[in-house]
Amino acid sequence: MNTQRSEQLLERAQSLIPGGVNSPVRAFRSVGGTPRFMERGEGCRMFDVDGNAYIDYIGSWGPLILGHRFPPVMDAIRGVLEVGTSFGAPTEREIVLAEMLRDAVPSMEMVRLVNSGTEATMSALRVARGFTGRDLTIKFEGCYHGHVDSLLVKAGSGMATLGIADTAGVPKAFAETTLALPYNSVEALEAAFREHGDKIAAVILEPVVGNMGCIAPQPGYLEAMRKVTQKHGSLLIFDEVMTGFRVSFGGAQALYGIHPDLSTFGKVIGGGLPIAAYGGRAEIMRKIAPVGNIYQAGTLSGNPLAVTAGIAMLRHLKAHPEIYAQLDTAAASVCAAAPAGAVVNRVGSMFTFFFGVDGPVVDWDTAKKADTARFGRFFHAMLERGVYFPPSQFEAAFLGAAHDEEAIAATVAAIASFE
Repeated sequence: MNTQRSEQLLERAQSLIPGGVNSPVRAFRSVGGTPRFMERGEGCRMFDVDGNAYIDYIGSWGPLILGHRFPPVMDAIRGVLEVGTSFGAPTEREIVLAEMLRDAVPSMEMVRLVNSGTEATMSALRVARGFTGRDLTIKFEGCYHGHVDSLLVKAGSGMATLGIADTAGVPKAFAETTLALPYNSVEALEAAFREHGDKIAAVILEPVVGNMGCIAPQPGYLEAMRKVTQKHGSLLIFDEVMTGFRVSFGGAQALYGIHPDLSTFGKVIGGGLPIAAYGGRAEIMRKIAPVGNIYQAGTLSGNPLAVTAGIAMLRHLKAHPEIYAQLDTAAASVCAAAPAGAVVNRVGSMFTFFFGVDGPVVDWDTAKKADTARFGRFFHAMLERGVYFPPSQFEAAFLGAAHDEEAIAATVAAIASFE
């Protein structure tokens, strides 16, 4: 596979951009080799600057659930370009998207639009602290909630990929406001509340983890979390930036029947453009300025370009609920072809092959035992056969509605060729 142009661009980029990339996992540091510089996308495929084609299992890390350049989304974007891209003033489109989110996710009685998942989780935590008058937050080892200072304690995803335990630049005082617990352990959660219950403002988690690989909650885990937070007057925050409208139309909270106090959404709600949202109970959200005293703002929040793309995406998903069954069937076919010895974790169209582990992968301690070297060999074997999986053992793969029978068959054949 020719990579000459990608190699040239990487060399040029490295003199201007740290590592030559604007998000660390793109650098291929954990798997080696040259990152592919992409030129365009179409359906379930990406095409790089050297003319190579790849069946895409990243999907821009989740939002492209309907594939690249999905026609209704592209038509909506072209239409809004005729009226403007940003006003710094309210538009009716923002209300439409907020209504769609509220209708799909009943726990979100009120919504605030922002520009990224990081901004959404940062804002939700500030609201939780302001509402409860408490300072401590519980998060879970291996879960990533954006690059918020206090949430980079034992974060997964890119930090796990690069072998960074805790990032430099976060003041000790910020880190000390966060308690990091093992995911899927009810005992650890209850113990933390016994010791710190009256100081804990919120528990934040990915209800289905995607940032140490795909890991599902064990039966009863989310129910126990809902019960203990209510008992102690702490807020439960679901970070559904990745799972929202991905694992089901109403997100993981619809899939598992749990209503958190606050939620964050992103990825799919932007139709491929940068947008996110946080929201929850009205009594909590009314504490936000200008009606309350918790401040959060953003010039590009609710900009018509991203909002319009999100509306088009959600309208299509709502009108075609059969998409989720199709995604589940296609993902099951890919996962059934997993290499011998790999542990497969899957929830809907999110999945991960964990190499070299004994037994189930249910938390960071079991995930980090994976054989990253073998994963690297698998990644490059797939890449050479035109199948683009995430370049990290600790990232979930995403399948979309554009992955047709031909793409699934080609993927299965590529996996079967790996030894």
